[in-house]
Amino acid sequence: MRRLGVDPEQGTDSAPLQSDELEHRRTSTVLADVLPTLSAGLGAVADASLQIMVVADPEGRVLWREGNTGVLRRADTVCLAEGADWSEDTTGTNAIGTALSVDAPVRVHAAEHFVRALREWTCAAAPVHDPRDGRLLGVVDVSGPDTTFHPATLALVDTVSRLAESELRTRHLAAIERLRAVAAPLLSRLSGPALVVDTHGWLAAVTGMPPVDRVPLPDDLGAGRTWLPTLGTCVAEPMPGGWLLRPTGAEDEGDAARVLLDLADPRRPAVTVSGAAGSWSQDLSPRHAELLYVLAVHRPGRSAAQLAVDLFGDPTRTVTVRAELSRVRRRLTGLLDHRPYRFREEVEVEVLLPGDPLDLLPHSTAPAVLAARSAAEPPEPARGRAGTGTAGRPSRGAHRGCAEGMT
Repeated sequence: MRRLGVDPEQGTDSAPLQSDELEHRRTSTVLADVLPTLSAGLGAVADASLQIMVVADPEGRVLWREGNTGVLRRADTVCLAEGADWSEDTTGTNAIGTALSVDAPVRVHAAEHFVRALREWTCAAAPVHDPRDGRLLGVVDVSGPDTTFHPATLALVDTVSRLAESELRTRHLAAIERLRAVAAPLLSRLSGPALVVDTHGWLAAVTGMPPVDRVPLPDDLGAGRTWLPTLGTCVAEPMPGGWLLRPTGAEDEGDAARVLLDLADPRRPAVTVSGAAGSWSQDLSPRHAELLYVLAVHRPGRSAAQLAVDLFGDPTRTVTVRAELSRVRRRLTGLLDHRPYRFREEVEVEVLLPGDPLDLLPHSTAPAVLAARSAAEPPEPARGRAGTGTAGRPSRGAHRGCAEGMT
């Protein structure tokens, strides 16, 4: 701790995360999916035993906490608050930071804390891993005054962390089954070797080649021809929640992915993704339909603040935008980029608009959609000139290669 520059006489204050960054971290971690499990296993126990439960991310930032009200107030005095930094580099030896450092369950009791301000506390923490790739997701911790701590608390915390990992594993297997159901009709139409994997490379289905457990995938995998260490040259096609990989000769370029955003039916917006092996479709929620419409119109891309203006007329609503886009990107694997948010350059995008421009997402109040409806309305005929009142009204059909400013 001294080599890290930590002073045992220092306080435990740290610069907390801004509210939007805290919310972004909460919505982008899969720990949010198992928070009810963590809360059910530890929250009530911590409250009854005059302690609190804390969930932190891999950097030691506190994402959530709950438990006894009095202990929560006492935790505020040592900066054990949401958004605070409890890594060892900042706060010295403590259960949260040390469990992250050693990647194992840890109890730090009273004077075992390096910083003296924490020596009236005892904490037990255990890491939580993503069963899909073994990545450290964060830690779950129970903290409280040293006089209220029970020797079995560490075992309880470790058990609940493993229960959370088991739930994530169950969710993963369910996602693999859904992907396998989508993949079956596509693979049946292929004559050559192919396999379908999820976004982490785990096998869902295979045809024409020996099965493998997992294919390592690069973080920047996109649709089109690519090279993978275990498969060689292959064509990657996006699927809902995964990839179709077709090993091929170097001379076979494959087809680029095509996206059809179907807004023709005002009651049922949908997206269809197609490639050489076939196509699949998904219905869209109203919010996701708005997001994809704006991104289709602005192919060069939009920042989170710009999208917040497009959807809400408020540039500060970036947290909501990022959360929704995280969900969209999980559904449309490999089709969207970020920084800025946009469809990948190699993806061909087509938008099918309704026959009447007033039927464009009719329940939407997003400024970008309202502006598109207004711009497509027929102009008033000028006096002394012949006019039909239909100028500027688009016919029912597809608009391919939407340029920025398309209405």
